[in-house]
Amino acid sequence: MTRLNELRDNPGANKIRIRVGRGIGSGKGKTGGRGGKGQTARSGVAINGFEGGQMPLHMRMPKRGFNALNPGDWNEVRIDRIQAYIDSGKLDIKGVVDAAALIAARVIRRPKDGIRLIGAEGFTSKKVTFKVDYATKGALAAIESAGGKVDIIPAKAPWKKTPFAG
Repeated sequence: MTRLNELRDNPGANKIRIRVGRGIGSGKGKTGGRGGKGQTARSGVAINGFEGGQMPLHMRMPKRGFNALNPGDWNEVRIDRIQAYIDSGKLDIKGVVDAAALIAARVIRRPKDGIRLIGAEGFTSKKVTFKVDYATKGALAAIESAGGKVDIIPAKAPWKKTPFAG
């Protein structure tokens, strides 16, 4: 049986912090393991890709692919998920199913830049009219084969703002 005054951590559980700059005998005295003089010997150094004025490697490498400068932030909604909301009675299909209807049914939380219907199976409701910004070919085929209709509204580009006067 161990006593309270005999309790110890396992060996190596706590590593002792090296106190730098405490004299030559400590092994980390004088410069404190920072080498000689200069920028890196000081605190607050942020030179992670800096190569002394030479063009950094990440800027010398050729770029590949395409990244849109202002990609839209879309709500991608699966049609089988919409069908589940219709079956549970949370989504009313009498009117047009658009962003406002999806928010009211709590399918999505906010409209963002628009609604995109995705998926190719799982939709069985008849005569549902959707008003969305985009729909995949599979989603269009599934909705139209069930007797529904999809109105694609022209996408409003959030990055295209009217130029200011002046």
